[in-house]
Amino acid sequence: MSLKTLLFRGSLKGNKFINFTPIVIRNQYERQRNNTRKLLGATSAFIFSSVAVGLANEKNKSKDEIIEAGAKRPDLPTYRAEEVSKHDSKSSFWVIYKNGVYDVTSFLPSHPGGEQILNAGGFSIEPFWNVYGMHKTAEIYTLLESYRIGNLHDEDVMDHSDHELWVKEPYRDKRLIVKTAKPFNAEIPPKEQVEHFDTPNELFYVRQHMPVPELDEKTHSFKIYVKGVNKQFEFSLSELDRFPRVSIRAALMCAGNRRSEMNKQVKPVKGLNWAGGAISNAVWTGVRLRDVLIHCGVDLEDTEGKHVIFTGADMDATGMNFSTSIPLHQAVDPRADILIATHMNGVPLPPDHGYPLRAIVPGAPAVRSVKWLESITISRDESPSHWHQKDYRGFNPSKTWETADFSTAPPVYSLPVTSALCDPVDGDTVNVKGGCVTLKGYAYSGGGAKILRVDVSMDQGQSWIEAELKSDPAPPRQHYSWTLWRLNVPVKRGDTKMEVWVKATDSNFNTQPEKFDDIWNIRGILGNAYHKVKFNVKHN
Repeated sequence: MSLKTLLFRGSLKGNKFINFTPIVIRNQYERQRNNTRKLLGATSAFIFSSVAVGLANEKNKSKDEIIEAGAKRPDLPTYRAEEVSKHDSKSSFWVIYKNGVYDVTSFLPSHPGGEQILNAGGFSIEPFWNVYGMHKTAEIYTLLESYRIGNLHDEDVMDHSDHELWVKEPYRDKRLIVKTAKPFNAEIPPKEQVEHFDTPNELFYVRQHMPVPELDEKTHSFKIYVKGVNKQFEFSLSELDRFPRVSIRAALMCAGNRRSEMNKQVKPVKGLNWAGGAISNAVWTGVRLRDVLIHCGVDLEDTEGKHVIFTGADMDATGMNFSTSIPLHQAVDPRADILIATHMNGVPLPPDHGYPLRAIVPGAPAVRSVKWLESITISRDESPSHWHQKDYRGFNPSKTWETADFSTAPPVYSLPVTSALCDPVDGDTVNVKGGCVTLKGYAYSGGGAKILRVDVSMDQGQSWIEAELKSDPAPPRQHYSWTLWRLNVPVKRGDTKMEVWVKATDSNFNTQPEKFDDIWNIRGILGNAYHKVKFNVKHN
């Protein structure tokens, strides 16, 4: 059953309301609720995030500490669903979660997901949270309960089980480090990263926003819309064979890679708590987007102010498909090698990585490489989706969620130079062999830049040693692969601990900043300060 069917089936059931006059809210409870909000207000914009931070900490909490959100409470009044449904405006905004009724009107301006929340006005937020499973943390449950005003009448309580949404998710390799299970987000273990120049498909990091859609390459097709001239084209996968097939080696990296360091070293940000494993490398095969657009009559000389909108088949709880966009001039640049891809490392795309069709926008944040590609639109407007308009945009370190203006902030279409030490990892104990320890890691830069040098310091930046590099032969400006590096460093006989700093320089002679303080931002993206790792050494 499709996500859309499930969502709207629930909506239809929810329309069978029974009239009921709600019990007046007790003044005593209202005072208690307001006191709780004062305590939580300062952090509400942080913890009620569309992508929660600090999921790993939940493992350390006992069951007694976990709040049961939405449980029936005898001390509160009861409302019928019909009454709740009347409160669907910005002046009075109520939602339902399980047995609970909540007045979240005052929270609306702080919601990090923007106006997505307005779709739940007067109804249950469960279908939304079943898709955006990152909400299901003790912190967010606690905040939600602070807005509690009552119980939903037993006859109006609905089963919003998410089982059907996720039952057909693909199998995932157990070695992946899972950040969230629903939707599935996982990074590749660091020591596995540097064992393979081209990451095995089963270990390639996974970034999902919604459930993986069920598609069949035999029946799947995608459309191209050219706005302004009202042209429309449709291609099956077999019809792509009319275009030359090409392969490119490209790393895909989430813009939030290394966000955990920004969280730890500066202050908390919103987003999945990625370490350094939200990047992987692969050989992608397909047809050039440029060739397809030429076939469809797109004028390559008329690109100013135009955009290419990629839309995927994955769908959110409002029935909206995932989409984002890039400038048309970037899409048709002959050096950009943007693909409509069908294969990954020589085999058809796996379900987690876009089967049967995806965009590959090398050198850009991986979010632009839309999976499960359903349509491409040439438009004078950027993608209207939440993921493009309210996310993946750059801000300076002084901007807060209250002062940030997403409408004027530039979208991120490229990535800065970065690097990481993957083996050993922080806290490891390493055996000294021949008076040395071996260091291994990766380096990468966006926009087609090639890594020229990786420098390693064992004395907190007082001196540096160049590492040995393994790179793809592609030239600068068309170099989309990562670079792996390796270095044997001497260890003094009496040393038992080491601290290693790593930084890379690319072919534009851009290098990494030393600290995260100066590049901190509310979304925790583009984190590329020196990678600093401490580990123990053991002499035989």
